[in-house]
This record gives sequence, structure tokens and C-alpha cells, in this order.
Amino acid sequence: MMDIKKIPVFNLIQSEKEAFLLKNLNKLTKFHMKNCHEYATLMTKFSEITDQARSIKDIPFLPVRLFKHIDLLSVPSKDVIKTMTSSGTSGQEVSKIYLDKETSAFQIKVLSKIVSDFIGSKRLPMLVIDCKSTISNRHKFSARTAGILGFSMFSRDQEFALDDDMSINLDRVSDFVERHKNENILIFGFTFVIWKHFIEQLENLNSTFNIPNGILIHGGGWKQMELQSVSNKEYKKRIFSITKIKKIHNYYGMVEQTGSIFVECEAGYLHASSYSDIIIRDSMHYQPRNIGEEGLIQLISLIPKSYPGHSLLSEDIGEIHGIDDCECGRKGKYFLVHGRLKNSESRGCSDTYT
Repeated sequence: MMDIKKIPVFNLIQSEKEAFLLKNLNKLTKFHMKNCHEYATLMTKFSEITDQARSIKDIPFLPVRLFKHIDLLSVPSKDVIKTMTSSGTSGQEVSKIYLDKETSAFQIKVLSKIVSDFIGSKRLPMLVIDCKSTISNRHKFSARTAGILGFSMFSRDQEFALDDDMSINLDRVSDFVERHKNENILIFGFTFVIWKHFIEQLENLNSTFNIPNGILIHGGGWKQMELQSVSNKEYKKRIFSITKIKKIHNYYGMVEQTGSIFVECEAGYLHASSYSDIIIRDSMHYQPRNIGEEGLIQLISLIPKSYPGHSLLSEDIGEIHGIDDCECGRKGKYFLVHGRLKNSESRGCSDTYT
């Protein structure tokens, strides 16, 4: 496992970052071709594919939907310590992602580096906008469970805002907020769960909380919000009106590359860290698009070693807005996600929760 302590999380300019990524992505491609028969079979069907790509745009990718149909492992099954599943509505196939100890540990380290850049390195009291039963299975769990457990690393006093019937527990939240009124508070949840079971419930109850010291991080899909015509701007406005929380960061990611999240900065853009990147491709011929052009998002990550998930073509539409010059000061690519490819299934973990 590489020593990520030596790699600044958002301070590599894009040219330096791509050189670093390319070297290690080629190693991963070679490793997976050697250790995953199904991956090697797919790669060898395309004669132009090599494990020595000359740029990150040439790194071979898999369609993310493939993980719904076949099991892909690059380590012996006896070494698997966690099985993660994507979210899916009734009748949908779910992705299964198999993690060994090394990959799981790397996920944690990278996630910690990314999130610490936004909330600091100090552990914070954490309010989870969900119910405690969501994290009941620690060995086989969904993206929603993984998200809560992952962000719990940054907490030292954790409280759940919802009861198991998904109703808000006002007394429990009030006690928690009062207990930490003079501290920064990390608040975490999934986009639609927060909307339906926190924001709307508080509005219906004509109740508010005063949490100006809160830092809210949320993600997990916007499909349901789009159906209700709720924009990111409106989402933040409604949260502020009932909680006074100003620091609100959406994040983008998927269970197939857990740990490699893209967090929204103060200027409103998602950022790729030094350990991951995105490429925008047209949906017809999969050629790379230019800055300002929309297309399918290809996600690249250095984390996946127990399975061949280091380069995946998603079904999400996005657009790169710039490189190395975001007003927030972070280097590398910054971008926006505009939604799902038309006719693709809903898969966000807060879109399809039960």
C-alpha cells in the first residue's frame, strides 16, 4: 500500500497529479489482469488495451453496471472481510463489492484525508440523520450503512436523530445540540433522508434547531430531489431556515469506489482528490469531452485492489468546470453532476432506501 501521507490531498496541480495517478493506475491494471480472470478476459478482447497506458484517458474502464451481473475479485475469496452492496429498489440487481483488509484500510485512510480537509483533523460530536438500525450488519452492508460507518471515524460522540420508524426524536436531538452548543458539530446523512425525515418533519411540526456551528455533509443521489424540483440551492436554503447551518457540503461517490468521494467546496463545485479523478466522455463513442462539455462521468481511483474497480464508467452526466483554478484554492479538476443518463435506473442510496 502506498504511503499517502506524502501526497497532499488537494494541492497537486493536475499535471503532477496525472503523472502520479498514471504510474499507480497502470500497476493496478496489471495486477487485476493477473489476478481476476473475468477482468483479464474482458481486457484481452480489445487488442488496443494495455497495462501500460500513456495517459489516464487511456486507462481501460468497466461499465459500473457490470458489478450487478458478475462477481469480480482480484484476491482469494478467503481474504474477503466485507461485502458491500449498492442500493436498489425492489426487483433491481445490486452491485456486490468485495473488500480485503488492505483495500478496506486504504479506503479509510483516503476518506479521512479528504474529509479532514473540509472539517479539520479534530474529532467532532456527530449527529446522524438516520436511525441506528441502519448500521446493524457490520460485515455485509449497503452504501448507506458504509457511509454512516465511514464518517463515524471523525466523531467522538455520536447520536442518531431518527427512531427506527424514521420519525425524528426531538428530545434526543435537542439534548445533543445543547450538550455541544459551544462546539463544532458534524452532521451527516443521505440527501433524501435528510429532506424527508428531518427538514420536512421539522417544517410540519413548526419546529427549529439552532445549530450555527454545524457542518453538514450529505450525499447519496439526487433523483428524488429532482422529482420534487428541489435544487441544491433550495436544499441549502431550507436547511438554513430551520437549523441556521451555513456550512453544507454535498458529496458525490458510489459504493463501487467507496472512499473516493468528491466533496462540494465552498464555491459549490465537486473536487477530485489526489487519489482519484474523473474524465467526461460522450455517450455515443466514449471519447473524452472538453471543459464545459457534458457527458458520462468516468471515475478513476487508486483504492480498489481487491476488485477491478479502479476505472469505471458511470451512468451519471457531469461537466468539468475548470482545472487548478477554483476560487476555493484546491487544485485539480472541479466539476458538477447534472443527473442520470436518461432511462437509467435509480441507484442512489438515499433514493432507494426502505
